[in-house]
Amino acid sequence: MGRYRAGLGTTKFVIVGQIPTIAADLGVSRPSAGLFGSSYALGVTIGAPVLTAQTASLPRKTLLLSLLVLFIAGNAFAVFAPGYDRLIAARFITGPAHGVFFAIASTIATGLVSRDKESSAIALVFLGLTVALVTGVPLGTWIGQA
Repeated sequence: MGRYRAGLGTTKFVIVGQIPTIAADLGVSRPSAGLFGSSYALGVTIGAPVLTAQTASLPRKTLLLSLLVLFIAGNAFAVFAPGYDRLIAARFITGPAHGVFFAIASTIATGLVSRDKESSAIALVFLGLTVALVTGVPLGTWIGQA
């Protein structure tokens, strides 16, 4: 689950290094391009609780796989978005999958290990975010600017 968390974390934060490039490509100001990060964060904070409530009865494995599909679909929509508004929407749509995945992955991780290893299991899930910040974001920024 840590490797998936790294992908989710990279998607969340890589936009910061891409703001000047995105602003130039779309012909918008840098603050307007910065809203791509904000829309993702709003998707996480607003959409994740709603999505969690709507999917509470699903089996956890099915839910995790569905969240990854939603995440991939949102990012695919972002890749082919024809303009600024659609890209903002794609970033927002991708956010809830991130928020719910993070919560469910932590829950599943603790359920897979004995009680004395639960904190280590959660740490392993969070390791993905650390990997994203340390390697994924700089690499993604470099690729995006190249």
